[in-house]
Amino acid sequence: MMKNHILLSLIFAVMLCSCEQGSEESNLENLPSFAQEAFRPQIHFSPKENWMNDPNGMVYYDGEYHLFYQYYPDSTVWGPMHWGHAISTDMVHWEELPIALYPDELGYIFSGSAVIDWNNTSGLQDGEHPPMIAIFTHHNIKEEREEGNNTFQYQSIAYSNDKGRTWAMYEGNPVVPNPGIRDFRDPKVSWHEATGKWVMIFAAADRVRLYSSPNLIDWDFESEFGADLGAHGGVWECPDLFPLQVEGTDDTKWVMLVSINPGGPNGGSATQYFVGDFDGKTFTTAQNDTKWLDYGRDNYAGVTWSDIPKEDGRRLFIGWMSNWDYAQVVPTESWRSAMTLPRSLHLLGGDEFIVASRPVKELEALEDKQVNLLDTTQETETAFLLTEGSGMKLGIPYKIDLQIDLDQTTAKEFKITLDNPTNGDEYFLNFSSTELTSDRGKTGKTDFGEKFAQTVHKADISRQMAGSSLQIEVYVDASSMEVFLNNGELVMTEVLFPTEGFDRAFITPADGKLKIESFSSTELKSIW
Repeated sequence: MMKNHILLSLIFAVMLCSCEQGSEESNLENLPSFAQEAFRPQIHFSPKENWMNDPNGMVYYDGEYHLFYQYYPDSTVWGPMHWGHAISTDMVHWEELPIALYPDELGYIFSGSAVIDWNNTSGLQDGEHPPMIAIFTHHNIKEEREEGNNTFQYQSIAYSNDKGRTWAMYEGNPVVPNPGIRDFRDPKVSWHEATGKWVMIFAAADRVRLYSSPNLIDWDFESEFGADLGAHGGVWECPDLFPLQVEGTDDTKWVMLVSINPGGPNGGSATQYFVGDFDGKTFTTAQNDTKWLDYGRDNYAGVTWSDIPKEDGRRLFIGWMSNWDYAQVVPTESWRSAMTLPRSLHLLGGDEFIVASRPVKELEALEDKQVNLLDTTQETETAFLLTEGSGMKLGIPYKIDLQIDLDQTTAKEFKITLDNPTNGDEYFLNFSSTELTSDRGKTGKTDFGEKFAQTVHKADISRQMAGSSLQIEVYVDASSMEVFLNNGELVMTEVLFPTEGFDRAFITPADGKLKIESFSSTELKSIW
């Protein structure tokens, strides 16, 4: 059935089944000027201007989530790296602060982490607050250009005694010199309670290295991991290592995240993970296959927050929402790149360990008007109006929640199409019994980069389709789509550049009936 033949059913469905939550209309036209720029995310952090990539130094202290990030303040493409800085009380609404770390005589400030040195093991405290310690890679561009020099990356520290507002470089940098490994970077540090030491994991070419220290200054090599495991289609980067309780049990395992570029499941940048055991020195795993944290093209270099209070208990994560295949040529003007939605990570057991990613509960504060659609059984294409702000240039962000009863579904596959009737832009998600396909090929601008034009991406969803129901949660922003299946068991994050916001959904079953248990769309308020 053609789309223009079923608009009457769309209008009828909304008249019967819509209910509003919240009385104020979403009005993106009243936002600050920077937030009205083309493709500006409305529910994701992005810098007001210039270039951003990897999240760095994520730490929580005194009610504030700190997000540092790779930043170049003089251009919208990569350049001499600084640490940009933003803070939030909820991981949703962000305040940009002045640049935290600047390049110095030892080099550019590459990726790393931050911790609160609660017991002043470093001896760097000066004042009432425990020191906030940043651990990062110095990248010496002059040494890199010297023929045969492989020691131009090394690990250094900086410290702050005023809650991250001002920073001083440690005079004894670097704290971990380079032994002769060309790619030697991205330290992630945490306190290991059982051994009473700090542990540092960082990338070393095609593997990771683990070091330990009593004081964040003097570091000893402990072990390596990964030379013969995982994906090796590119350089390893931005590792993380942390414990997670297996959901529904008293067991705890250790999870290691490792980003890789290129070599992702759909090309370019991506993040793999390993589940195993860690004794403070050595990480071991029985895992032989490669597992991916996200099957989309645009979740890279993500790591987790340090020092989340025990009473919270979550393992909180954010990633860079882009891909090195095209990050520097995307069609934004005064700024480039955004972060993913913040997510909590969960470890699922059973036949195999799965790390699930779930949008944080704090995002519920953005929920505004909701359109609820009745449950239905359908055999033909049906249209649904998703927002009340149709035709808006920027596009109103919203969340789709869709529950499919698989026991009563006979369709061999079904497709969700998001579109806007005024411009012809479309985005597809196609579900079969074994595979999810994402297609951004007809979504606005796609011709700015050869590798971006490779628009069809896939994920194996045999596990998700084997149960009695399929839960689909999709966050739609001005230039991104984040798909979560079965409470984050499988995730697909994609950037896209439509000319206007999507405000309709078409659900199309093939060769049978599709039983929809519930379907709703919730408009989200801008974070700006």
